[in-house]
Order: sequence, then structure tokens, then C-alpha cells
Amino acid sequence: MSSTELKARKCARRARLRRARLAARSKVAQVARHRLRAARGARLARVRVRFRERTFMTERLMELFSSSAIVSGAHHNLRKRILAILAGFFGAKKLAGQAAKVRVARALRRFPRQNVAIRDGTNSLAARFWESTNPEESISVDSYLNYLEQYVVRHSINMASPRCMGHMSSISPNFAAPLNQLVVAINQNLVKRDASKSLTLVERQTAGMLHRMIYNFPASFYDQHIQCDRSTLGIMASGGTLANITALWIARNRCLSAHNGFAGVEKEGMRAALDHYGYDGAVLIGSSLMHYSIEKAATLLGIGERSVIKIPVDAEHRIAVDQLQRAIDRCVARKQCIFALIGVAGTTDAGSIDPLREMAKLARDTDVHFHVDAAWGAPLLFSSLHRGKLAGIEDADSVTADGHKQLYLPIGASMLLLRDPAAAQSIERQTRYMLQRGSGDLGRRSIEGSRPGTALLMHAALHIIGRHGYEALVNENLSIAQQMAASIGNRAEFELLCEPQTNILLYRYVPSRWRDAVASGNLPAAANLRINAFNERLQKAQARAGRTFVSRTTLEKSFGARRHAVVALRAVVSNPFATQKDIEAVLNDQLQIAAKLTEAG
Repeated sequence: MSSTELKARKCARRARLRRARLAARSKVAQVARHRLRAARGARLARVRVRFRERTFMTERLMELFSSSAIVSGAHHNLRKRILAILAGFFGAKKLAGQAAKVRVARALRRFPRQNVAIRDGTNSLAARFWESTNPEESISVDSYLNYLEQYVVRHSINMASPRCMGHMSSISPNFAAPLNQLVVAINQNLVKRDASKSLTLVERQTAGMLHRMIYNFPASFYDQHIQCDRSTLGIMASGGTLANITALWIARNRCLSAHNGFAGVEKEGMRAALDHYGYDGAVLIGSSLMHYSIEKAATLLGIGERSVIKIPVDAEHRIAVDQLQRAIDRCVARKQCIFALIGVAGTTDAGSIDPLREMAKLARDTDVHFHVDAAWGAPLLFSSLHRGKLAGIEDADSVTADGHKQLYLPIGASMLLLRDPAAAQSIERQTRYMLQRGSGDLGRRSIEGSRPGTALLMHAALHIIGRHGYEALVNENLSIAQQMAASIGNRAEFELLCEPQTNILLYRYVPSRWRDAVASGNLPAAANLRINAFNERLQKAQARAGRTFVSRTTLEKSFGARRHAVVALRAVVSNPFATQKDIEAVLNDQLQIAAKLTEAG
């Protein structure tokens, strides 16, 4: 083969290789272009999905948070659905349209009897609330209502039943829920005036109305102080515990205030304060039945639970005044600072009322702050028939009143009332961004910071129910309590442990073998322990059955010269729908359960 032919072949081969390389490169480029287009398409698809999701979430969030939704058709449907759930809870029949509220009201009037206690254990229910992972996706309100209906409402306690006689809160008036919805909707913050312009005025007026009910000062006093920024007639709180703690906080600060170069206990602390004033310690004094929040206050104020002196009570569960006097004398001799004497107007255990007038005199004679915990008993002041039981409360330096007990408001409405409008200045706080001096911000003189306008509910109740309405409720409740006491006294199976002073009753079931010993006052200690154990079993079995409910407590009772701890069944009569028929149902249920327990051994 000639050299020319060889060169031609080499050129052809190189040309083929060049074409192959170009073809390969073109194919790679084409694949790359396809991949690029696919990636761009995928990115665009993801952008479109995110856009749709963002649009959906924007629309969804706008729907959930829009103020116009409150008056929209969707909101009305939501209210209807909630009413339907309530109708089912209270035992109403099928619910439809505008009849919703009427059917719920009828259900309440039919005296619902079930779900008044924990019929089953909580373990199986707790399994439904074990998950702690936050859901990634949102669900509809309707889906969430389905969940609530099945796992929350269905297992709630029917506090509205007149056969649920174990709690100090019961049914609420029909205006409470809609007004509570209004409070949530306008979402005012009572910590500062510029977030609660009108509700600040409402709260101050409410405090003035309750203050007048207790202290009844001249009209000129209220004209001067009710809306004065420098004055505080009352402090709203979310419960009696916070109201009591606030009262004792004020008492401590006024007792150990700034003096002769000492900046006060708030600035310098307890040890420095006691040293400055020459005290060897500090105490709080009240009855053995005062509320456990007093012990909480002692720990928070820095003196400890052991500095709470508990005076024994008499046979009527009222503080023994002679022993109180001796305790005060001992504290003075030991150079102990008495922050406060605490009287109780309606003990949680027995509903008993301490001798407030005698306690007020002792406090005045020793220059000690006198606080009255009237969380339960304050509404007796509305009744011309029963207000005398609280004689002396008008001499208290501070008084706790709970709206969610015998004022029938939803849980979380309490008020601390102060005799001296300047007393709360001792706990005043200021910040750079709010609560400035002269601002009128209610948060300056309160343990709580941000809080809702719950005072509106109390304000509404005082106007809508009114004094005569509350008088009728108080009188009826105490009358029904006396009827229940009579029913217990007429049954040999029960022992009435004390005559009710308000509308809380203490009694117990006595097995037949020990009834004569109980009646004669010669019950052996061992037998009393057996009766205690039986009543504890009885109360637990009644709660599990869920048809009726009373609570229980443990108190001391004299048997001749001896005193024994007694487990008492505790009935609270505060439902305005309660009748003699409901009383009989509660007692008969206990008798049936007792018979089964006796048979089972």
C-alpha cells in the first residue's frame, strides 16, 4: 500500500474518531440539557407546591385569626357544634338549628345525674394523651372538635348535676359562657391600662362594689377612691390561693416597712428586716382548718411552714379564742413578729365560721394585720337572714372572696379586698416600659402580670343576678343544707358529725354493730378506725359508680374525754337546682353501696 493510501486511511480514521467524539459530546450535552430541564421543572413544581401551601396556610391562618370570623357563618356553625356537644354531655336529645340553647337549658333542668365522678380509672384515658410530638400538619377545627367530644368532653365531670355534692363550685349562669367568649374575643390585658382601657375601669368598679358589701363605708369614700390611681380597693386574682398570698405579702411588707434608714423587707430581705426591728422570728396564726394556701404563703414569704401556728378548733370547728390569745402572748414574749391573724369565714372542710369579731379585737389590741379568708362565706353578706354569721368581717384589714364558688362564676375569678386603699402600695412594682408611677396600670399592685378581663364576669353577675338574687340563692342553699342534715339525722345508718353553719355538711356511715357505741359516746378507738376505713371505701366506691358524689375529709371529734380522728363524708350543697329528691338519691346511693361493701366483707 502506497504512502498516499496510508495517509488517506489515517485521515479517515481520525475523522471517524472526531465524529464519534463529537457525537458522544453531543449526546452528553443533550442528556445534560434534559437533566437541567428536568431539574428546573422539579424546582418549579416545588415552588408551585410551596406557593400553594403558603397560599393555603395564609388563607387558613387568616381564617383562624381574622376578627371578621367571629361574626361569620363559620363561627356560628362552630358555636352550634359546641352546643351540640354540650347537649350530648348534659343529656339533651337531638339538637337542631336555633333550638340549641333551649335544648341545653332543658337538659340542665332535667337534673343530669351521670358523670358526676370518676367512674373509671384514668389510666386508659391517659393513653390518649401520651404523645408529645408536635403535629406537622394542621387539622380543621371540626376535626379537633370530634377529638374533644370523644376524649375530653365525654370524660369530663358533670359539675352541673345537683347530685354532684362534693365540690365548692357547681353550675354557672347562662350568661357566663357568652360573656367569657366576649372576654376571649376582645383579648384585653389587665396588666396595663393601654391594653385594657375600659376593662380597667370595670375591674376597679367591681372591686368597689364588693368592698362596699363588706365594709360599707360612706358614699364619699367610694367617690374618692373607686377610680383613683393612687388607691386600691381590691385586687383581682385567678383563685383564692393567690388572693390569700397577696394579702399576707401586703401584711409582711407593712409590718417590716422602711424605717430609720432601713429600706424595708422588699429591698433588704427577711433576715435584715427581723434584725432591724429586733425580732427573733416571724409567724402567721390561724385555726387548724385554715386553707393550705397559708402554708404556701409562709414558704414564699421566707418564714417556712413551721412558722404557721395552727390553733385547735372547738366542737363547732371554730378557732378556740382562748388558745389563740395564749399563742399571741407566747409569740410576743419570744419576740416573734406576727405578720397576720387569719380568720376563716367558711372553712373548706366544714364550712364553719371563726368568731371574727373576737379575732378582730385581738388583732387590734396587738396591732396585727387581720385577714379573713371568706372565699366560701362572703356571699352570706347578701342575705339579711345570714349576714350576722360574718359579724366582725368589716373590721378585717383584708378579705378574700371567690367568685367561682357561691357567686357561681367560671373557675378563676377571685378578689382580694383591702380596707385601707393605700395598703397595696407596699407591694407596688414599676418598670421602664410599663407600670410607671401614675399610669393607673393594675399590674403595679398584683402578683400576676398579664391576665384576662375576668372581672367583667363578676361585674355582670353583680348586676344581672343582683343582691336580691344572691340573697335568694344563699338562703335556698342553707335551707337545703338544713334539710339534708335533718334527713341524715333521721337515718340510723348515718351520724351527723356537726350542725352545718353554712351549706357544707359532715357526716358518716356507721355499720350496725357500732351504732349503739356511737350513740352513747363510748366508741372504742379501734372501732373508730374500722368505721374510718369503711367510710373511705364507701366514698371511693361512690365516686367509681358515678351516679352521685360527695367528697371526704378527716377531722377530730370528741368521744367522751377522748378525741379521735374521724373520716367524714363531706357534702357541699350549692346547686340552685338541688331538691329533697336529690338529697335522698345521694343518701340512698350510699346505703346501697354500704350494703354491698358489708356483704363483700
